[in-house]
Amino acid sequence: MPKGYIIARVTVTDPESYALYAQGSTAAIKKFGGRVIVRGGAHEALEGPARPRNVVLEFDSYEQAKAYYYSPEYQAARAHRVGKSEGEFVLVEGFDGPQPAQS
Repeated sequence: MPKGYIIARVTVTDPESYALYAQGSTAAIKKFGGRVIVRGGAHEALEGPARPRNVVLEFDSYEQAKAYYYSPEYQAARAHRVGKSEGEFVLVEGFDGPQPAQS
């Protein structure tokens, strides 16, 4: 079964509220069996605009990642982020098995 990934690129405008979001979302990630692959860290824009905070979450399946995002636990945490940051969040299906040669 292909894995599911949530990729977030964020600009935080209210660090105190975002800290509450981070606490709640971390608990929800654990509850849904997710793993943090990337959270913050050094980055540089290679093409197009970049945001200062980048996060990649891995779940055992696309459905599990989607269940995490729409869960009451994550939505409660999300309430601390909305209006306190700007960003893009996408859900992406990963490969199951060997990756194809082209992207």
